[in-house]
Amino acid sequence: MAVPAPLSLQEIRLRLASPQPMVAPWPVPALHNLRRASVLIPFQWIQAEWHILFTRRTDTVQDHKGQVSFPGGAADSQDIDEAGTAAREAYEEIGVALEDIQILGRMGQIGTMTGYMITPVVASIPFPYPFQPSMNEVDRIFTIPLSWLANPVHHFEKQRATANGTLSPVIYFDEYDGELLWGITAFITLNLINLLKM
Repeated sequence: MAVPAPLSLQEIRLRLASPQPMVAPWPVPALHNLRRASVLIPFQWIQAEWHILFTRRTDTVQDHKGQVSFPGGAADSQDIDEAGTAAREAYEEIGVALEDIQILGRMGQIGTMTGYMITPVVASIPFPYPFQPSMNEVDRIFTIPLSWLANPVHHFEKQRATANGTLSPVIYFDEYDGELLWGITAFITLNLINLLKM
């Protein structure tokens, strides 16, 4: 599952040109009950290769306390589209200015057990960057090399009990720099890697 390195921005755009909805391996509420949300998947060019930026959420946020995630959240009525939601949330959570976000494309939507329909938006942002994390929402900002994420020895699937006691398959990555990537964020990451394959 190796990703060709380095991919140009144009090659990434081409691979994201026709996104298909992702099929959730977990139970999802009825579509009409899902709230729209977006996450930003920021690419940064670091030491001659692409890295993907993640955040670790604080223990005080409402959902997914202490978990690794992408910047993102629920749509606002003022957002123009899904990319607008993702960019606004990235500004609010980690301080990335809108003009520094270069949108590369979108992935297919995915429903969550917590009642959201998420659109992942892929973008590039400069490196280095003077991030300004929201103290209420973000404990840490870090990156993982795309080549490391794409190596199949670093991720696996195991069964995990849901809130109602049923078992669902969940993606986990090996620990990287003290951080554990798993769940919906790992699922989206793995789908992105598949989209970027030759």
